[in-house]
Amino acid sequence: MPDSEEFFVRTAGERDLPAVRALLVETWHDTYDPIYGRERVVEITDTWHSLDALRARLKRPHSEFVLADNGRLIGGMAFAVAGKDGKEIHLHQLYVHPECQGKGIGMALFAEIAKCFPEAREITLEVEEANSRARAFYAHLGFEQVGRSGDCGGAGFELPALIYRRGL
Repeated sequence: MPDSEEFFVRTAGERDLPAVRALLVETWHDTYDPIYGRERVVEITDTWHSLDALRARLKRPHSEFVLADNGRLIGGMAFAVAGKDGKEIHLHQLYVHPECQGKGIGMALFAEIAKCFPEAREITLEVEEANSRARAFYAHLGFEQVGRSGDCGGAGFELPALIYRRGL
């Protein structure tokens, strides 16, 4: 897989959605099949990562939907939404293709999200407690655990999550 230097970060568009969905499905199976089982992951990805759900993110106000792209492959994606006053960002998604992890793509996506919201002073996110790779990544970025959620993303799947926060 190519290094992050070969990827550039750009805004997602409608034509990207099938590739983004494929990235999310593959990444979720790689990460969450051992935690939730394949069938449960299919159920979640069919809802959270459907083309209609992704299309709705493109149109959401006060949000940013960015991709790491090398012209041949979408290596990662991130989606965040600003709060009403613009001082807080909620990072809903930051995923890097399993074969591209550890190459700086996640850091580049996070940096771009942070730059997209110049008024923001802090950023929060939720992460599955059993996802040790994600927890280590966010700890490396300076996030601290500030709470727990019994329904990650509030989507009704009853997925436990840790709530992380850091200043910008």
